[in-house]
Amino acid sequence: MRGTAGAADGYYAGGGGYGAGGIGLSEKPLYPQRKKRGWLWCLGITVLIGVIALAVIIPVYFLIIKPHQSKSAASSSGSNGSAGNGNSNGSGGSGTTPAPAFTGAITGGAGSTVTRDDGSTFTYVNDFGGTWYWDPSDPFNDGSRVNSWTPALNESWQWGVDVVRGVNLGGWLVTEPFICPNLYEPYQDGEFASPYNAVDEWTLNVAMNKSGNVTQMMDEHYSTFITEDDFAAIAAAGLNWVRIPVPYWMIEVYPGEPFVPHLAWGYFLKAIQWARKYGIRINMDLHTIPGSQNGWNHSGKLGPINFMFGVMGIANAQRTLDYIRTLTEFVSQPQYTNVVQYFGIVNEAFVQTIGQPQMQAFYLEAHDLIRGITGLGEGKGPFIGIHDGFIGMNQWAGFLAGSDRVALDTHPYNAFNDASTAPLSSFIPSPCTGWGPELNASMDAFGFSAAGEWSAAVNDCGKWVNGVGLGTRYEGTYPGSTTVIGNCSAWTDYESWSADTVQQTKEVVMASMDALQHWFFWTWKINNSTVTGKIEAPSWSYSLGLQQGWIPADPRDAVGFCAASADVPMTAPTAGLSAWQTGGAGAGTIAADQIASFGVWPITSMFSATGLPYLPPASVALLPQYTASGQIVTLPAPTYTTPSTTQTADAGSGWADANDQQPYFVPIGNCPYPDPWNAQSTTIPPASLCRPTASAAKGKRDPVPVPEAMPTPPPMVRLAKA
Repeated sequence: MRGTAGAADGYYAGGGGYGAGGIGLSEKPLYPQRKKRGWLWCLGITVLIGVIALAVIIPVYFLIIKPHQSKSAASSSGSNGSAGNGNSNGSGGSGTTPAPAFTGAITGGAGSTVTRDDGSTFTYVNDFGGTWYWDPSDPFNDGSRVNSWTPALNESWQWGVDVVRGVNLGGWLVTEPFICPNLYEPYQDGEFASPYNAVDEWTLNVAMNKSGNVTQMMDEHYSTFITEDDFAAIAAAGLNWVRIPVPYWMIEVYPGEPFVPHLAWGYFLKAIQWARKYGIRINMDLHTIPGSQNGWNHSGKLGPINFMFGVMGIANAQRTLDYIRTLTEFVSQPQYTNVVQYFGIVNEAFVQTIGQPQMQAFYLEAHDLIRGITGLGEGKGPFIGIHDGFIGMNQWAGFLAGSDRVALDTHPYNAFNDASTAPLSSFIPSPCTGWGPELNASMDAFGFSAAGEWSAAVNDCGKWVNGVGLGTRYEGTYPGSTTVIGNCSAWTDYESWSADTVQQTKEVVMASMDALQHWFFWTWKINNSTVTGKIEAPSWSYSLGLQQGWIPADPRDAVGFCAASADVPMTAPTAGLSAWQTGGAGAGTIAADQIASFGVWPITSMFSATGLPYLPPASVALLPQYTASGQIVTLPAPTYTTPSTTQTADAGSGWADANDQQPYFVPIGNCPYPDPWNAQSTTIPPASLCRPTASAAKGKRDPVPVPEAMPTPPPMVRLAKA
């Protein structure tokens, strides 16, 4: 495989994940190889009836049976939930070796003894009436409840009534330099000095692969950064949701992409198991997109945007839709729907470059794809989350009216604006006066709206918060900054914070919680720097804030804070939602004007972004695409073996909709595709070689033009209004 030298040929997810020698790593060939069928001709010459039989059997196998098998099959199993492919028909089966006996408790509340995956135990701490539940003989039992005010997993979540109080598991399955500086710091000097240093997961994996075994290194990170104990602690903190950024490469990689394929999937399966055990719901967020949807390090590769923009923009979007499809098929199986109840389909697509009409066309296509799998109505598959693209929630008012369960995500941060000399206390009322009214208005004008990310930071101090080597606005070292506000050590040395600083930071947090109402803090934890031995971005760590006192021990304490401190009462979370917005009457009847405006797929025009190459509609019509003629890629399910037996539980086949038979998008064999990660201004390859035939073009709608968009000013992350 190109780009993954040194990777072990197998998943490995620690105790209970993919075992070495189980599922082989796969890389999709850029040019599909034709399978030799000379043996069929020989057989035909020998026995004519054999040819006739094979002519029937082979198409049936490859078009119906084979697409629903994973590209690789798992062979490992265990009572602790090892990740395997399960049975292809989705039913339970039998192994060959009995699983170990289990004698521990299967449920309990505060003070009870919990048995971890590895057999060790700990005492459960939960002062909020939560009960955990894990029975190895019944691994899909959803009887756990995270706290007394949150529905158990086997009870319905009432959108807009039940309050989302969550935290991100950033830096785990998608690494970021400021969250995991320990991973990136070894690759900053010597042979890894700039421009060969690690600045994103792409360059990190290249560097790791040069110095050792990248698969083993990433496995060590996955297995230690977030563990079962973190899920128990999240429950103990009074939270009820986690948002988990996931990478597309846990499904597959293309040649030349250095990411470790598949490995992260085994850990996401662990996350599902742990969340189920402690009653926590999951927001699965597709954080990385082929070609990059925003050009930032957490998209996988720092650099130009090549999703829905540039010469490979459509092809990368086609590939993305297939990954959305594969993830939807898995989490929409009945074994997982109570746990994974929200799917953020593209994290922070940068609308100022891509264009809002273009993203709206993509979102409509994705909505129809997902609901085609899940069906319409409450409880059928996850809520669909779309991001506001940093153009403001009000710009999405009325979008996809009549759709089925679509939520709007926003990421309000103070940290990334121009640095300010204003005192910390001045930031306390700003969430109440700015973010809160915007969220309230969006609940009325769009539907369910939430803050998928926010933090306690009021400036950009913290090692690599802006990216490796980019400095800070606060110290005047960020590109384009000219004013020095002060020294960041006053903000990073949290052990020296005064009591006033801790209290005022806590009040900023309380104001944000109350104003945002439904939220996910970014992020649960920050790793220590290997250089200083301590956390260098403290305002971004929820767990550290709990320990140090600037995060409330009970997030419900924030309710009413805005009314009391800023005289700005927040609208009740129950306001603003219509039946169709939560899967009730009218869901799935998208307004005709929305289909007329955004109903063409693939898009026929691209955005004219200031300072970037522009492709007029005539050129967009010639852009290379992939062809829908490839094998479907499914994700393997975990294997659970009943203790003291060889009987395995039904973990699903990985494919919820048996009627979904459409082939995967794959490259056209003779097309000289440009680099899909760097194709904003490359020459368009010949359309005769790079456009699919009509029979292989999936999902085309009637050609209603997408409105041409006007250029927008350079991006600015919104500040909470004073």
